[in-house]
Amino acid sequence: MKIALFYHSLASDWNHGNAHFLRGMVRELSRRGHDVVVYEPENGWSLSNLKKDHGAGKASEFTTYYSRMKPRFYDQDNPDYKAMLKDVDLVIVHEWNPHELIAALGKLKPAFGYKLLFHDTHHRAVSDTESMSRYDFSNYDGALVFGDVLKRIYLQKGWVNKVCTWHEAADTELFHPILETEKEGDLVWIGNWGDDERAAELEEFLIRPVKNLGIKAKVYGVRYPETALKALKEAGIEYGGYLPNYNAPEIFARYRVTVHIPRRPYVELLQGIPTIRPFEALACGIPLISAPWDDAEHLFVSGRDFLTADNGSQMQAAILRVLSDDSLARNLSQTGRNTILARHTCVHRADELEAVFAEIGLPQSAIHPKPKTLNT
Repeated sequence: MKIALFYHSLASDWNHGNAHFLRGMVRELSRRGHDVVVYEPENGWSLSNLKKDHGAGKASEFTTYYSRMKPRFYDQDNPDYKAMLKDVDLVIVHEWNPHELIAALGKLKPAFGYKLLFHDTHHRAVSDTESMSRYDFSNYDGALVFGDVLKRIYLQKGWVNKVCTWHEAADTELFHPILETEKEGDLVWIGNWGDDERAAELEEFLIRPVKNLGIKAKVYGVRYPETALKALKEAGIEYGGYLPNYNAPEIFARYRVTVHIPRRPYVELLQGIPTIRPFEALACGIPLISAPWDDAEHLFVSGRDFLTADNGSQMQAAILRVLSDDSLARNLSQTGRNTILARHTCVHRADELEAVFAEIGLPQSAIHPKPKTLNT
């Protein structure tokens, strides 16, 4: 089956967390025998920033880890839909795309005969409802959303008739423990600053506990304002800047514990959605301690797969526990990774996606083609 994916970027994960899951799914769907093509706009925001900060060489580095993946760039102001949609069986379009593209793919569907799905992995359904409500979902066969709470919102607002929960997951071919790696420090956190959506939480659950404990810690991510960089420095936390997602496993291996600090919209309005970072950390076998979030869909077992801290004092105590108790750290590492392998890999998500393919009327012969042998 030929699948055309319209996403913000496959090439760049600079402040673009969706690229992590996208790459893993392209790998898995291609392995299953599907002909997968990813279209991204020329000079997209994420890729442009990556090139500006780190050069064109860094922008193409991801192909070292995903050797068979090559995005196809198109002119967003003048897209050649005839070339892009010819002989396509299925189109999936991500929510980080302009309203014009969403509408055009729906309008062109009868002429080209493909099935059409929308994919939402963000909090704009609650943080920017006005913009979301202006999407034209005419002729869409369904929506894939990364949490049950989003599914309820879509159905309540009548945006799309068929909505399926499709959580992100870890690409375990890339995200796995790297054993016998010498430790460089105690705690690492990988996450972008964003738009002050967790500024207070970072102070409470990361900066203050590290400062009070006097441990060696490092933070990776982009878009940190000067005030945040100053706070990190004052707490003795090293700032590592941009970290490509494919380098995360080797970084996790160099530290003894990590933390999960969700953005405020996911805590307050989108319960049950952890975003992709915890999946990747647990897949790498690093002990994880999380700030509060409601695991409404029971994706994990708190206290077994990871520890939870309700406030900064509890976070400080939990970090000290993990660093002081090798048995606890080892158990968290094993149980967290086992849960990922049992339930939350890109293989699991591909199985779920192929079930959706059947529900929207794609033939079984197209859904299960002959698997390929890939070196990606």
